[in-house]
Amino acid sequence: MNMKKEESTHLPNHVAIIMDGNGRWAKKIGKKRAFGHENGTKSVRECINQSMKLGIKNLTLYVFSTENWNRPKFEINALMDLLVYSLEKERLNLIDNGIKLNVIGDLETLKEKPKSKLKGIISETKSNKKLNLNLAISYGSKQEIVNAIREVSNKVKNNIISSKNIDENIINEHLYTRNLPNVDLLIRTGGEKRVSNFLLWQIAYAEMYFTDILWPDFKKEDFIDALDDYQKRERRFGKVN
Repeated sequence: MNMKKEESTHLPNHVAIIMDGNGRWAKKIGKKRAFGHENGTKSVRECINQSMKLGIKNLTLYVFSTENWNRPKFEINALMDLLVYSLEKERLNLIDNGIKLNVIGDLETLKEKPKSKLKGIISETKSNKKLNLNLAISYGSKQEIVNAIREVSNKVKNNIISSKNIDENIINEHLYTRNLPNVDLLIRTGGEKRVSNFLLWQIAYAEMYFTDILWPDFKKEDFIDALDDYQKRERRFGKVN
């Protein structure tokens, strides 16, 4: 499916995706969970390419949550190895195609190799402007909000901020996503209908799209179907017509 030019005008500025279903996809074909994660990278590439083609400026992917640290150690190691491999493989593609890499989450919890790779490519792509690709790694929205409140509280205590001036903008400035617009469209694959501690503040007025398709099977046609559905929504932001 190709989105017609006249249909691509009312598109989200910021799309966020919960990439769910890798493990179940692998289990269905008798493979280990790591095989599902590996094949999920193909869907990542398709969504990035389609976002660039359509002019979507911000794409945020839920790569690894704070809760994922509770998974078996071998699976965590496989995920981190895959992250390093994917970064090395896609590095020149990101640089040459104007993709700016950002990370939201606690980078300091990562081992040195993935942390170093991420910081290096973040630096190399910092001037790129075609697409902001945001990877949520070691990310949990509740902790993000707690951290923001803690930072604001310290600034109030030290007379840097007046408590009377605390508003949504002040909170926004202390989130991992401080330089990003709020999410317009949240996509979740894999059949579950929950947000799993992902961007709780930033999705306040996002449209949500849930699909039963498992992440490795989610192709550009499915991404476009989600965008088509978004275009049919009437976004009122709490107002009436």
